[in-house]
Amino acid sequence: MQLFQMTSYDWAPTPHFSREWLISNGLGGFASGTVAGAVARRYHAFLCAAPNGPQERFVLVTKIEETLQIGEETFELGANFWNNSIAPRGDENIELFCLDPFPRWIFRVKTKDGPLRIEKLLWMPDEQNATIARYRVLSGHCADITLRVRPFLAPRDYHSTHHANANFNTQAHIEDGSVTFTPYESLPSIRLDSDGQFCGGSNWYFGFDWPLERERGLDASEDAYSPGDFALQLTTEPVFFSATSESECPKSASLADALERRQKLIKDEDWLDTENRLKLAADQFIVKRTDGLHTVLAGYPWFTDWGRDTMIALPGLCLETKRFDVAASILKAFARSMDKGLIPNRFPEGNEVPDYNTVDGTLWMFHAAGAYARASGDYDTIKELYPQLVESIEWHLAGTLFNIKADDDDGLLNAGDANTQLTWMDAKIGDTAFTPRWGKAVEIQALWFNALLETAHFAREFGDQSTAGICTEWSRKISASFADLFWNSEEGCLYDCINSQGRDGTVRPNQAFVVSLPHRLLSSSQEGSIIACVGADLMTPHGLRSLSPRDSRYRGHYEGDQWARDSAYHQGTVWTWPIGAFLEGYLKVNTSCTEAKTQVRAWLQPLVAHLDEAGLGSISEIFDGDAPNTPRGCFAQAWSVSEVLRLWRLSA
Repeated sequence: MQLFQMTSYDWAPTPHFSREWLISNGLGGFASGTVAGAVARRYHAFLCAAPNGPQERFVLVTKIEETLQIGEETFELGANFWNNSIAPRGDENIELFCLDPFPRWIFRVKTKDGPLRIEKLLWMPDEQNATIARYRVLSGHCADITLRVRPFLAPRDYHSTHHANANFNTQAHIEDGSVTFTPYESLPSIRLDSDGQFCGGSNWYFGFDWPLERERGLDASEDAYSPGDFALQLTTEPVFFSATSESECPKSASLADALERRQKLIKDEDWLDTENRLKLAADQFIVKRTDGLHTVLAGYPWFTDWGRDTMIALPGLCLETKRFDVAASILKAFARSMDKGLIPNRFPEGNEVPDYNTVDGTLWMFHAAGAYARASGDYDTIKELYPQLVESIEWHLAGTLFNIKADDDDGLLNAGDANTQLTWMDAKIGDTAFTPRWGKAVEIQALWFNALLETAHFAREFGDQSTAGICTEWSRKISASFADLFWNSEEGCLYDCINSQGRDGTVRPNQAFVVSLPHRLLSSSQEGSIIACVGADLMTPHGLRSLSPRDSRYRGHYEGDQWARDSAYHQGTVWTWPIGAFLEGYLKVNTSCTEAKTQVRAWLQPLVAHLDEAGLGSISEIFDGDAPNTPRGCFAQAWSVSEVLRLWRLSA
């Protein structure tokens, strides 16, 4: 067995090891891994199930490993990280990997009778916690070919690790060709099916290595149990292997259904078209809750649904794709969970009470509702939401949780204190807030101003002149005070935050939202100056830096343990999603002329190219602030995809 020795800084000997694929089932469940077949992080899984919705996900089958047997010849098709080495090296037999739209491998092996090409295709049936692998011979010698598929079970919460233990129930229940395991009573059972024969040969495998977890300063090894091999006879006709947490075997016919649903999302069957790829990426984040309504997973592989992320992503994920029914469902789901005028910041995993520690999540909901009304013309849904929207405005005026309250004098919105993190720059460990932005944060004022005017518009639509008058009066206060308080004449841009300690002149991307949001607070010349400042200081090929490199607190690399990473999270790290505000603002100040649209498309090209890097077919959460802007964080982030899709269409 050949071992490839690695160093700590070069764990991926080829791009196949650093490029990750993802498929999802619309319930919160997913499958993911590296192209090479090696598990590089705890979230990689052949089956990660969400039997009770996206707040409760379990890795059940961490991976499957395939071995070809042709007479006396044996060929491995997979790879593993073991104790600072890689074995086997089945990745060397990969001829092609692509997404069209599901992960598809073509393996090429040299047998004594000549080359043999095998195809492997993976998919998850829609709204089922199941993953199916399909295999077939594409070309070459076809007699007496056996594919041995070995699943590895590591049942656990998807954030945790699994190790060999005496409580693991290895008993198999075999019936009608299916093999079912219930390793732990507290976790779902695992049903394995194939078109072949279960041959047994159980064993524990110790010390799977996770290099990406080690990079994050976390536990980086796991043990997994394999019940044995499934022997499938390969020909040009397809054969199947599947794993599910459900009682019935998933149907191979579900492939046609899954393809048909995705084809309806795009404008043709060109899986390589940029807009189509972004629409398919967008689809992976939309999931159905257990109450039948929809939500948005903030990012794969570890985020659940966050109110802020959901509302920011909604226009791109749902409106640009004409999925108005899903958009309405999402708005209703969060409106129902409103408390004291605030939507949840996040729905915690398990059965915990939602967190409401956000000042901007609810304000972004007003923006999403306004965008929904303009795109769909559906004021019936807005009328259903209207009581919650009005109640939210009332709470913001009177004062609600976390010191969120409109200032009676200038109309601006105060929020939090020195110990809270209520904006999107929310990294905090213990009592340490890494980017304190309490008081009056700049983008919060633009969002609050827009929320008032959106509500005034809805009120007039529904004949509620009293609410329309109140919202208009408060918006006029803001309009009269904002520029005087926030304009930084020395820098030609806006202060980032104002509180009792003074005015913070830190150059961050937040001021771009003042330009991009629908209702204007500044003059055209001021808007142009802001876009110029943000572009000069913060623009990178993959998004905007969260802090100017001129600032002494700037951190150019996001790496290390949690403290190191969180302290850099909003202190120079590049975020993709704010590029939407910057580019939309750029189009505004240039009156959306042809030249400006051409420039926006050019600026988006590195992110289009990123669809073939890191998380294949998607866009990463963050990147290092310094070149070469290495992708970090989640390899597929909802608001990154949403904003790139939205601006791609806006610049057409």
